[in-house]
Amino acid sequence: MGSNIEENAAHQRKYKGIRRRKWGKWVSEIRVPGSQERLWLGSYATPEAAAMAHDVAFYCLRRPRSLDGLNFPSMLPASVVHAELSPKSVQKAASDAGMGVDAQMVLNKDKTDENENENSGATQVLDEKQFWEYDYEFEDCGTSEEGELNISVEDYLKTQVDH
Repeated sequence: MGSNIEENAAHQRKYKGIRRRKWGKWVSEIRVPGSQERLWLGSYATPEAAAMAHDVAFYCLRRPRSLDGLNFPSMLPASVVHAELSPKSVQKAASDAGMGVDAQMVLNKDKTDENENENSGATQVLDEKQFWEYDYEFEDCGTSEEGELNISVEDYLKTQVDH
C-alpha cells in the first residue's frame, strides 16, 4: 500500500495541474483567469491524459509566451494554437485531448498485451504523430449537473473510429 502512495506522489510531482482521487482516477481542473470560476477538465484513467487536458486548457486560457511550463510542450494540438475559445469550448478541447491520450494508452496497452511474451516489461509510449493526425473539431459539449464531462474511454474510441 505504501508503494501506491509513493507512486501517486511521484505522478503529482511529475505533471502539473493534476491530482489522483482516492479510488484511482486522475483528474484535472483549472481556474479561469480573471474569475474565481474553476473549469472542470475531466476524470481520466492515466496521469498523462489528465496532464494533457491541463496543458490544452492552460494554453487556451493563458496563452503563455513559452511552452516550457507545459507537461507536454511538443504535443499541443495545432488546432488550439490559434483558436480563440470560450471557457466551455476550452473545456471540450481539453477533454478531447485528455480522452485521446487515454484512448491511445488503451490501444497501446492492447497491443502490448498481445505481444506480452515478447515484450514483457515494455513501457507504454504515447505515439505523438499517430495521436495528433486526427483533426479535432471543438464544439460546446454536454456536462452533468456537477459539471463533469460524461464519456468513457470506450465511448470516445467509438467516436474516433466513426470519423
